[in-house]
Amino acid sequence: MRRLELTGLEGLGEVVRGNSVGQLIHQACSRLGISLVEGDILVVAHKIVSKAEGRVSRLDEIEPSAQAVELSGPLNKDPRLLEVILGESRRIIKMGGGTIIVETHHGFICANAGVDLSNVGLGHVALLPQEPDRSAEEIREEVRQLSGVATGVIVSDSFGRPWRLGTTDVALGVAGLKPLRDDRGKNDGYNYELRAAVTAVADEIASAASLIMGKRNRVPVVLVRGCDVELEKGSARELLRPEEEDLFRKF
Repeated sequence: MRRLELTGLEGLGEVVRGNSVGQLIHQACSRLGISLVEGDILVVAHKIVSKAEGRVSRLDEIEPSAQAVELSGPLNKDPRLLEVILGESRRIIKMGGGTIIVETHHGFICANAGVDLSNVGLGHVALLPQEPDRSAEEIREEVRQLSGVATGVIVSDSFGRPWRLGTTDVALGVAGLKPLRDDRGKNDGYNYELRAAVTAVADEIASAASLIMGKRNRVPVVLVRGCDVELEKGSARELLRPEEEDLFRKF
């Protein structure tokens, strides 16, 4: 019988710059009586990673550029917020309807460059971690040193989608697991040879964890147990579609 368990790690407290996210996770597990085992995956909301890494800005300390001021009217956004977004962007992909879609320096295509006003304090904005894969690996190593168990780690965030309403969580950073499962060339239960069966398992795990995290639950880490993944070195960059294959950016 296949079984997947999702357990929210609550009570981490307010994370501040310099905190060890791995240590906070280890302490939460100890407090809740949870013993990590091989094959466990920890999904960590990027917000606490960004806070621990000092990736938080105060809007009252931001001086908007001429471009930010120019865009603020049509987009109906605070020019200081737009300045932060532009600073996190490699280029603007699309604007309209009060939305700005950009390509971040990581290569992510998302609204507002992932810059977020929620769950960070009034007048503050959280930026994405500079190197999410490295952040995931550092958390994995901290947890391994403290618990003796090398878990998989996913740093997650909520992204919108161009073809469906609502956000869903995706993997920004990955450590200790392969983010994609490629079943091409294998046969299904009816002996049909699969030709396009590449599954974004890291995104699926992040999305499942978001059911526990929510937006208001104050559950920044979810332990996922029983998931069938390849536990080896991987990178969230493997999930990025090459621009030449991106039909949405061609039109």
